[in-house]
Amino acid sequence: MKRCAWASTDLSIAYHDKEWGVPVHDDGTLFEFLILEGAQAGLSWEIILRKRDNYRTAFDQFTAAKIAKYNDKKVARLLENAGIIRNRLKIAAAIQNARAFLEVQKEFGSFDTYSWQFVGGKPKKRKRGQAIVATTAESDAMSKDLSRRGFKFVGSTICYAFMQAVGMVNDHNPTCFRYREIG
Repeated sequence: MKRCAWASTDLSIAYHDKEWGVPVHDDGTLFEFLILEGAQAGLSWEIILRKRDNYRTAFDQFTAAKIAKYNDKKVARLLENAGIIRNRLKIAAAIQNARAFLEVQKEFGSFDTYSWQFVGGKPKKRKRGQAIVATTAESDAMSKDLSRRGFKFVGSTICYAFMQAVGMVNDHNPTCFRYREIG
């Protein structure tokens, strides 16, 4: 069975085969990926996958309403938690992003409605022979709008990785078995 070359460890293969590129429309899952993609900045996705369960525990299962209320005491505990990336700016960004996420939900009814507008409501698909890119016009637009709304760690590359993860873009290699399965 042929799969994307980056899926080379047991953890990355399981993620590739079950999650990556599958369209997500659940606000909680979208928020989780937004936070994890920001945490990944400058690191490998493999590190984040290894720490994902710890993140879920440390960040209240990615419940935005709870994270938005985190105080200095909670931040201090997070900074001591070896199970997550202990970067003060990334932790502060997660809290700020939770607040901004709740505002987007109020305005649009859901983060799903908001985020999927950047791809016209349906997944984009990489065509055979097309190179994998780090950013697109859509990720540029998403990054700019998220930043305007107060989100942090949402540069265009992070937004594009988010789009790939949540299935807004099917970037599986066209020879990968998941490319056709996801459609």
